[in-house]
Amino acid sequence: MKLEKFQHKIWLSSPTMHGEELDYVKLAYETNWMSTVGENINEIEREIAELVGCKYAVALSCGTAALHLATKLAGEKLYGMPKPNEGTLRGHKVFCDDMTFDASVNPVAYEDGEAVFIDTEYDTWNMDPQALEKAFEIYPDVKLVVVAHLYGTPAKIDEIKEICGRHGALIIEDAAESLGATYKGKETGTFGDYNAISFNGNKIITGSSGGMFLTDSKADAEKVRKWSTQSRENAPWYQHEEIGYNYRMSNVIAGVVRGQIPHLAEHIAQKKAIYERYKEGFKDLPVTMNPYSPDSEPNFWLSCMLIDREAMCNHVRGDNEAAYVKEPGKTCPTEILETLAKYNAEGRPIWKPMHMQPIYRMNAFITRDGNGRANSNAYIQGAGTIDVGADIFDRGLCLPSDNKMTAEEQDMVIEIARSCFA
Repeated sequence: MKLEKFQHKIWLSSPTMHGEELDYVKLAYETNWMSTVGENINEIEREIAELVGCKYAVALSCGTAALHLATKLAGEKLYGMPKPNEGTLRGHKVFCDDMTFDASVNPVAYEDGEAVFIDTEYDTWNMDPQALEKAFEIYPDVKLVVVAHLYGTPAKIDEIKEICGRHGALIIEDAAESLGATYKGKETGTFGDYNAISFNGNKIITGSSGGMFLTDSKADAEKVRKWSTQSRENAPWYQHEEIGYNYRMSNVIAGVVRGQIPHLAEHIAQKKAIYERYKEGFKDLPVTMNPYSPDSEPNFWLSCMLIDREAMCNHVRGDNEAAYVKEPGKTCPTEILETLAKYNAEGRPIWKPMHMQPIYRMNAFITRDGNGRANSNAYIQGAGTIDVGADIFDRGLCLPSDNKMTAEEQDMVIEIARSCFA
């Protein structure tokens, strides 16, 4: 196949619109409900709760807002009401995924907590239950764990829940990337004590922005709804007795989400087909695709490649730049991403682990043998300590996974990636 530059951009994952979205946005316009109340909001809260299988859903401005209010709720339940200008976690440690987007972790800092990062495992690229168990041995007083489902692939949630249950810890489930994914037949977003999903512009369904807090607790749903509307009290004037936030979703954004909901299963099927085509197209290369447990069915939001260690050329990454030496038959994520970009296709590095981020480098990091601390390029630390997250970041990349990409376009993407191994 002759490699030619794509005439239009092949995106990593862009919104796929269907037309119904405009009908509901028009409804918001025609009824003049353009703010944070209206039929669209009411309907998507009902529809998502029904789809996921929880009792209550609260529509918010973004997934991060949902995670923040979940974190605030957990801190208040565990440690009581804070003093003025003090977060509900106020100095307490929280166990968090290491290889994730920082929106999973930042709400811990918003509430004055201290994140302790738990290493990743190779089976699902999510939180390692063995590392979590080791973390509880080191920090037995921790009572909150934030669990994410990376790239739409469910974590080993039964093992994680069992460990947390033995240690009396609450779980915040970050299902921002995994709407529609299931674990043992049950939807993600229902396993935690507090749960969050996202409708960001590149997610499996989108509102351009937006997110939701999911729960079976009426009291928690009402608390989040109050906090998200500036904590206004039930009074004839604007009465405020606690700190609130402008976190409610717009009825206009809710209209876009409402038009997307019927297409969730279709989008997942398209994403899965993309994943399977990559898997077939790369089957004779020294690579593997992002894995998942037989107990789960991902939503296949992003398809990712992991290059075998022996097929990696010499490369190095700093905080803002990367360099590599081309070697026959070998490559690295930077070369593949640069080559894709040359042909007008978008890929992305794997999420850089939190313990390697400048803002969090001083936080504790726990591997399955209880060790931690890694530099930005090494994946073996000390006497046999494997830093799995750093290894996956070192060797992995996210491939173009847009569900509007045609099979022929994906064939070209596959050939472009294959050319880097020549």
